[in-house]
Amino acid sequence: MNNLRTVSDTKRDFYNNHTRPINSIYRRVVEELMVEMHLLSVNVDFAYHPIYALGVVTSYEKFMQGYRPERDRDSIFDALVGAVGEDSQRYKQDAEQLKALAGRLSGKELIDWIVSPTAVDGAGSLPDQMRAIANNPQFKYSRLFAIGLYTLLEVSDPSLVKDEKERLDALNQVGQSLHLPTEKLHKDLDLYRSNLEKMAQVQIAMKDALEADRKKREKRDQEKSMAVAQQTPDISKDEAKSS
Repeated sequence: MNNLRTVSDTKRDFYNNHTRPINSIYRRVVEELMVEMHLLSVNVDFAYHPIYALGVVTSYEKFMQGYRPERDRDSIFDALVGAVGEDSQRYKQDAEQLKALAGRLSGKELIDWIVSPTAVDGAGSLPDQMRAIANNPQFKYSRLFAIGLYTLLEVSDPSLVKDEKERLDALNQVGQSLHLPTEKLHKDLDLYRSNLEKMAQVQIAMKDALEADRKKREKRDQEKSMAVAQQTPDISKDEAKSS
């Protein structure tokens, strides 16, 4: 009997845990991320890694910026991670630990550390986990892992990822040291950056539309108030005439 979970199982678990409706634009983001995480979770070569968790957290936060109501963002993320049988708090904590580590290192120091992991304050078992990737020929590379690596570089040195040559050189170094498919690494991150730009444009358009709608409502309310004021008799004048 095959008990392998299906995408439908994962989606059902998600919507059982987050029952509020999701805006159509963002629903596509959530479901695409959910399917990607599901397919990885059922792959025999896949193993959880903090850099993967950072990629998941970063993708979610970047693409869900501007979501309303904002209070639903945590609920959606918890349901998303829970749907693939994982603990959302673990993802968040591991992501924060990695970002804190990257924030204490320069871009060069971070690259050197990834290439040759050593014990540093706040790294915990990360050096061993990094070495395990390079030493595992069956390591399951994923786009989300690539986004986690990219996020580390971005946190450590934002200017590095903005400069194309520096970014490519850095990714080549870390990709080769971890024995990752560097060509796919570049393609996945180029697509990620492109999709972020597109989503930013969509979010700006949505914000402008909401602002325009707000102004229309305010104008209608103002016009209604003026109409009511014109129809309301001036009691003070009537009293003055009667006296």
